[in-house]
Amino acid sequence: MTTTEQASGRPRDRRTHDAIIRATEELILEHGYAGTSITAIASRAGAGKDAIYRRWSGKPELVYDALFTATDVGPVPNTGTLAGDIAQLTENLVEEFSEPAAAAALPGLLADFAADPVLRARLRSTFLAPARGRMVEIFERAATSGELTGDVPVDLILDTLAGAVFFHVGLMGEPVTAELANELAYVVTHGIGTR
Repeated sequence: MTTTEQASGRPRDRRTHDAIIRATEELILEHGYAGTSITAIASRAGAGKDAIYRRWSGKPELVYDALFTATDVGPVPNTGTLAGDIAQLTENLVEEFSEPAAAAALPGLLADFAADPVLRARLRSTFLAPARGRMVEIFERAATSGELTGDVPVDLILDTLAGAVFFHVGLMGEPVTAELANELAYVVTHGIGTR
């Protein structure tokens, strides 16, 4: 379930939702994270602020949902190998973090998460739950096929991949190469080969 889905209550108007998401991305591109407000998003989307607050608790949650959930939808990678699945998942992360609006929002968004203990606690329990679920499915499939034995620290692996992509692409602005996802997948699945 994404951060905007609710178990009960009146169904949300998809057009309003899409207009809010689109306005958020446009304003982040135009004014950056700090220069984007709920008021400006509501105005650009042609929606009331109450329509935003019914869906999201505030700007950090809205921006996260608008810019950092694309990899949580669609089929879970199933390439036939654990390394291939992780490479595909990582490639999706690289693409998501490379988007101009995502790159513009990430530093401010992370600062807001770091400054708010409640929001930070929700990061893994709510915001990252879909990504974790996808990783669990990949590792369970690898265990079932015999490619993987023993317990796997899924949260740590997810942190490792997302952290590496964030640092490499989002923070350092390094160029994205075709090999990046495969290299990160190799490090996760094989380590660095020490003896």
